[in-house]
Amino acid sequence: MPDYQIVRDDDPRCAELEAAGYRVVAESWAVRLFDPDRELLESAVRRATAGGLTIRELGPESAEVLHELEKANEDDYPYTPATHRVVGELVDTRALWPGNRVFGAFDGNRLVGATVIAEKNGFGDTAFTSVLATHRRRGVAQAVKAASILAFLDIGITRFSTGGAAANQASLRASQSLGYQLTEQWRTYSPE
Repeated sequence: MPDYQIVRDDDPRCAELEAAGYRVVAESWAVRLFDPDRELLESAVRRATAGGLTIRELGPESAEVLHELEKANEDDYPYTPATHRVVGELVDTRALWPGNRVFGAFDGNRLVGATVIAEKNGFGDTAFTSVLATHRRRGVAQAVKAASILAFLDIGITRFSTGGAAANQASLRASQSLGYQLTEQWRTYSPE
């Protein structure tokens, strides 16, 4: 097992690790959103619904369809030592409730996208967002994330965070399209 070192890209240790022969094997990012633009969020949801999707919050009765969505997408999640998603079994998906809120996009009766968010240290923190390959690049991720943010705004939470692997630029772009700002970038180093 390599001796991975996960370091912010502005940390002086980056130069030290590189001088010691470590190489970057992965990168990741974090974004934050403060006082979101409600109209921007609502328009993301409207675009998806105008395209025929239904966007709504999911309860625990939706665990099975969420698990199916996640299993379909599991191989598409980038794996890095700093960022990886293990879908697990149906029991693991059921365990998302009640600690999280889940928002989904349906194309007819099929769940095609979802996001999971929870309150963490005063932030609405998105754990993951998942969209079927057939529905990517159509605003589904933006719509479910926007719906989740709107719901948290309604309960007084105005700060939001999420992150991901640099290999998943689509996720970063989806967040930035909703007003998130890049706040941190990380490098994962491994010895040669």
